[in-house]
Amino acid sequence: MTTQAGHPHAEARGETAAPSPGIAEGPRGVPLLGNLPAFGKDPLGFFEQLRDRGDFVPWRFGRKPSLFVAHPDTVGELLTEVERTFDQPDLGIAFRTLLGNGVIVSRGADWRRKRSLVQPSVRPKQVRSYATTMTECAVALADRWADGQQVDIKKEMAALTQLIAVRTIFGVDTAADAEAIGQAMDIAQKEIGAEFSGIGAVLPDWVPTPGRARIKRATAVIDAEVSRVVSRHRDGDTERPDLLSRLLAARDETGAPLSDQEIRDETVTLYIGGHETTSSTLVWAWYLLSRNPRVRDTLTEELDRVLADHEPGFDDYASLTYTQAVIKETLRLYPTIWLITGLAKEGATLGGTPVPAGTRVWTSQWATHRDPRWYGDAEAFRPERWLTTEDGEPAEQIPEYAWFPFGGGPRVCLGTRFALVEAVLVLAVLARRYDLNLTTDTIRPVPSLTLQPDRDVLATVQARSRRGA
Repeated sequence: MTTQAGHPHAEARGETAAPSPGIAEGPRGVPLLGNLPAFGKDPLGFFEQLRDRGDFVPWRFGRKPSLFVAHPDTVGELLTEVERTFDQPDLGIAFRTLLGNGVIVSRGADWRRKRSLVQPSVRPKQVRSYATTMTECAVALADRWADGQQVDIKKEMAALTQLIAVRTIFGVDTAADAEAIGQAMDIAQKEIGAEFSGIGAVLPDWVPTPGRARIKRATAVIDAEVSRVVSRHRDGDTERPDLLSRLLAARDETGAPLSDQEIRDETVTLYIGGHETTSSTLVWAWYLLSRNPRVRDTLTEELDRVLADHEPGFDDYASLTYTQAVIKETLRLYPTIWLITGLAKEGATLGGTPVPAGTRVWTSQWATHRDPRWYGDAEAFRPERWLTTEDGEPAEQIPEYAWFPFGGGPRVCLGTRFALVEAVLVLAVLARRYDLNLTTDTIRPVPSLTLQPDRDVLATVQARSRRGA
């Protein structure tokens, strides 16, 4: 990307580089900060504006040259070419403080080794063994609810998925474990969002800020809890079925285990994937169901027909096609992970267009998932788009990589199946017993580490037996 013709100091003034063939003109920025102020003010709206400019849009993240892409074909190239022509970029001190050098942020041979060690813990066979815990925890919550009760769905779903996470990942079952880790994780993810979209994004790592101090304190709590649970596992005489035990037993091709720091990093990564993403998805699902009674009726009809008089289990997952569609459509409209970024290496191209080495390439699930080119009535909550016709054809032709809430390519989220099975089973347990009628008209998404509601999500629990009363 060159500076604008006739303006050799365009970069210093914060202007966007001139468009080359196939590249749209980017938004004007400000000196030093580039487009960071506009991005920080409204990241989701900013990416939508870039999408509407074109499929290749240059912009500046501070002083760093950046390129935004939105077309599914180009998104697919970016995701599948990671580790070849694109690198995983440094996501900043806030991410590193919480995630360490786990499988999400590591690169090259180190990433390949860690992926090979972590992947067996979340294969379908293992997810099947965790499904019973998911259902049991959801049933226990349903048993505590009562008709007419006022609940905060955000807190209820967070507590539920925290409990599932500590049982399946850590193999423990105490409120203290879930509460301590959960509270610290909430603080960390909030501060990461503030750091990433604010002035902290351009500050050197050594500059102390109140937000960075809060992340360090929260991470210290998480580290202490993980260390305590790891010690408990190592002192035990019996084999455990949880994820942590499988990580402790894993060996690479040389016979070497994960180090204590690696165990810590992967445990925190799995916790975020198993708790934060599912909790947020379920909150948005309840929000959308409350606003769309027709969809809610279709959902409960399937639950009554498929489950009859038994609670859902792993073997029911494949039959709950509409329930799966509700979750997929929720993840389309409110993707938990809302952006992906890569760093161009020498020789990188996208759509045949050369991308200079060092350019940071961005794509946003939020922007592509809501693009009317790929989705009819793109802003509408319509799970039917994910079903198939009687002839076995897709109800709606959706391009590959027009839906990528878990990423894609070699770095696709390892916990994808875990998260989808958990969301479907929890929703099935609760929705077959209750409607949740939200008392809040509009909830806005806040992009932090994950996409979170901007307020408490209050609802009235209504037993389905009283729906027609």
